[in-house]
Amino acid sequence: MSQTVIRLNGSRTSIRNLHALKEAIPQPTKHEVLIKVHAVSLNFRDIAVATSQYPFPAKDDVIPGSDAAGVVAEVGDGVQNVTVGDHVIGTFDISNLFGQQMNWLNSQGGPIDGVLREYVCIPAASVVQVPKHSPQSFCEWSSLVCTGVTAWNALYANVPLKPGQTVLALVGTGGVSITGLIFAKAAGAKTIITSSSDEKLKYVQEKYGIDHGINYTKHPEWSKEALRLTNGAGVDYILENGGSGTIGESMNAVKMGGNVSVIGFLSSAEQSKMPDVAGLALAKGAVVRGIVVGSTQLLQEVTHFVATNGLRLPIDRVFDFNEKSVLEAYEYLASGSQIGKVCIKVAE
Repeated sequence: MSQTVIRLNGSRTSIRNLHALKEAIPQPTKHEVLIKVHAVSLNFRDIAVATSQYPFPAKDDVIPGSDAAGVVAEVGDGVQNVTVGDHVIGTFDISNLFGQQMNWLNSQGGPIDGVLREYVCIPAASVVQVPKHSPQSFCEWSSLVCTGVTAWNALYANVPLKPGQTVLALVGTGGVSITGLIFAKAAGAKTIITSSSDEKLKYVQEKYGIDHGINYTKHPEWSKEALRLTNGAGVDYILENGGSGTIGESMNAVKMGGNVSVIGFLSSAEQSKMPDVAGLALAKGAVVRGIVVGSTQLLQEVTHFVATNGLRLPIDRVFDFNEKSVLEAYEYLASGSQIGKVCIKVAE
């Protein structure tokens, strides 16, 4: 039997190299699970992989995508943690069961084939069950794999967030930022979001109950606004999605002893214009920590948190699973127009 897969057919030079192909459905080995994919959630990483902008290993001719939710179709004879019919998601790095990811060789949709296909085999140990009967859709559950775990890792895996603390998310209309602030609000934290659009800020504040918004176009030194909103104390947690181009403002905005989680690379700066991050971290006594998605253990934790609290995850648009629609999904994601996650519905 065959399935439809989407590959970056050839070199990674353009999203236009995404093509639908027919390939055999894989068979699970003793300790693997075959998943019928129902939904795939896209990340900026997928654009970067397709255009050779990704700063970590990725292979040519890869099946992209790291984030999928689906139904177990078959299990190897050594599998005990899931059964046929279970609703599941799988870890971004299939080798990272707990603790720190140790290398960049096993992340789906980069160095190994990913999930943008009808069926995928992954180790049973990296599979996490999600509720069969819940308000969350397969698209929402799929968004936890990378986006949800990244936000959870930033807020809970090192110094756990406490009620009443403040969380700020940069470029705050993307999936990681909104998801992280949803988690923070559910935990009783105060929340701040940044964007270049007043309209997006208003929408996110009204829809998700974010406490404050900062337009960084109107306030290029947005750290001053963050300090004003915190009565000069600074922000406890910053989800730093920008990278070298924004890290200076984040260091200015963070509280003494606060946490800056370096997550993305949306904004770059020339090396000669980089701020003295070491000196700023020392002056603030702050933790500056790179976030490398997270483990199966963290995926289990965040899944339980979302299910227990009935949280709805931010899905902006859902595209169909065919070559034309997948390309449209990539183009929409690349445009930066989305408020939340862009998903592809692979099966009903």
